[in-house]
Amino acid sequence: MPHLPTPVDPPQLYRSPAFAQGMIVPAGPTLFVGGQNGIDGTGVLLDGLEAQTAQAQSNVLAVLAEAGAGPEHVAKLTIYLAAGIDPTAAFAASRAVWGDHRTAVSVLAVTPARPGALVEVEAIAAIPNR
Repeated sequence: MPHLPTPVDPPQLYRSPAFAQGMIVPAGPTLFVGGQNGIDGTGVLLDGLEAQTAQAQSNVLAVLAEAGAGPEHVAKLTIYLAAGIDPTAAFAASRAVWGDHRTAVSVLAVTPARPGALVEVEAIAAIPNR
């Protein structure tokens, strides 16, 4: 069985159930998933934070699956939220699709490049040996 990314949580830092303070990634192929937002397969931007977040995470999962990986292989997520979006609401919307897979995470408030976009998600994953 291939090695998976391993969380690093120093005892003096807060241990979140949602994210790891760091991740050790085994050597091997690495997948960089470009920014995915709430656009469905027809190119339509969905309405609202919950729908956009679920679609963005589903898009990340689709790229991972195409490369032979899953959320358990992700070492790092970067989540870009439109200014004024509550990160707690975005996390709740994301968890339904992403599940309980802990990764290192950065969450940033930005001005979206696409009008109406509320969230965008990037990922870095260790691809399992094929």
